[in-house]
Amino acid sequence: MNTRQQKLEAFDRLLTIMDELREQCPWDKKQTMKTLRHLTIEETYELGDAILDDDLEEVKKELGDVLLHIVFYSKIGSETNDFDIADVCNEICEKLINRHPHIYGDVEVTSEEDVKRNWENIKLKEGKKSVLEGVPRGLPALVKASRVQEKVAGVGFDWEKPEQVWEKVQEELAEFQEEVKVNDQDKMESEFGDVMFSMVNYARYLNISPENALERTNKKFIGRFQYLEAKAKELGKELKEMTLAEMDVFWDEAKLAEK
Repeated sequence: MNTRQQKLEAFDRLLTIMDELREQCPWDKKQTMKTLRHLTIEETYELGDAILDDDLEEVKKELGDVLLHIVFYSKIGSETNDFDIADVCNEICEKLINRHPHIYGDVEVTSEEDVKRNWENIKLKEGKKSVLEGVPRGLPALVKASRVQEKVAGVGFDWEKPEQVWEKVQEELAEFQEEVKVNDQDKMESEFGDVMFSMVNYARYLNISPENALERTNKKFIGRFQYLEAKAKELGKELKEMTLAEMDVFWDEAKLAEK
């Protein structure tokens, strides 16, 4: 692997290239933080896909794209004398030191849970009015539910045992089924949300990422369905012309191919 000096030289090279692009490239010169925002979100999702695919070569490339965006925002910030990349680095360094008193201070911890609780308590001392302030409003609902639950658990608002959480899941399922019988669309949606929220909470107790789990299932379904489409094409048929029994044969083949 590269030495510390080589790493610093590589980062300096990126900063130099960013300076040159901002000065000379028509596209780069026009960009603002707002025009970059949706591209940054896209790059982050692409990084997430590469991680789930366990494609380390692609992870490396996507990390580079995300890093470029960080450098780009910092360059724009420096042009208005608000902040530059050094300020960004120093800010996160100070935050990490302050929020790890068990490493850089005299606080003692015995578990990961102690670290999480300290982290949230320190944030409140820094002026946060709520432990939930750090959860972005724009997060997808599934990810947001997971982060909200992690945050409140960090200050002790949590169940004592996984069995209690599973009982809550069953309770919410029963309430949802009752609304399904009544066929009240608004209440069904509300209760379905409660079911999902409780399932996300149960997943947390099992150390399962709900987002990763659902995305794995999405990928699995897409792979099987595309296998089905390919087999139908080999037979010269449209899917709508096939019976469910015929489609099930190829679906089962696709499942076997995954093993």
